[in-house]
Amino acid sequence: MSSNDTIKKTFIVATVLCLVCAVVVSTAAVVLRPIQEQNRQADIQRNILDIAGLLEEGPSVQEQFEQVETRVINLETGTYTDEVDPDDYDQLAAARNPEVSNQLTEEQDLASISRREKYGKVYQVSENGELKTIILPIRGYGLWGTLFGFIALEAQTYDVVGLGFYEHKETPGLGGEVDNPRWREQWEGKRIYGNDLDDVEISLVKGEIQPSDPDADYKVQGLTGATLTTRGVQYMLDFWMGEQGYAKFLRNLKAGEA
Repeated sequence: MSSNDTIKKTFIVATVLCLVCAVVVSTAAVVLRPIQEQNRQADIQRNILDIAGLLEEGPSVQEQFEQVETRVINLETGTYTDEVDPDDYDQLAAARNPEVSNQLTEEQDLASISRREKYGKVYQVSENGELKTIILPIRGYGLWGTLFGFIALEAQTYDVVGLGFYEHKETPGLGGEVDNPRWREQWEGKRIYGNDLDDVEISLVKGEIQPSDPDADYKVQGLTGATLTTRGVQYMLDFWMGEQGYAKFLRNLKAGEA
């Protein structure tokens, strides 16, 4: 057998092996994609339940999430819409699509997200036919990347029920403390707005907040040593709780016009 035959056979074997591996990997990716999507949805649902204070041990996430109603709103008008199916709508993908999102000006883009989708998901929990909790997706740039999370509001006062992030790139021990349960507990009961919904009053501040402070209900202690992450969370709330975010919807909801 010549050396050329050996090289040729080696090449053929290597090529066939590469093709087989490629087919196996591609098939696995296709087969596993639905499972990965189910796991992603379950993780999102778990975070929504957790942030709203509804997550319990025992029942599955899917069972517990049945108490949550998912709807879609038009962020430009602040009203519910049936034009988009909430089960199929990917809000983050829509933000990247120029056909269903708007480019934000520098003045508008407080959260540094570049584009804002025209439609947003809202998650609602009712009790005995009365709306009790509203959970809203939020996102904004921190130190190293975008933080993705939810804020849960009491449906009558719009005070904070909970706030948390399911994805971020912040520094562990510093900006990563957004995951710290003690920091998250600070948000419970804090007030977003003043007497009306025109201005976002909540603020993240340096140092401990004294109970005697008349504005204590509107203040959350910032993250020690993580100024840029703290600033990012502040800007995120200013944006999503403001006119470019959910303020129109919350006003309409309170007035019974959503």
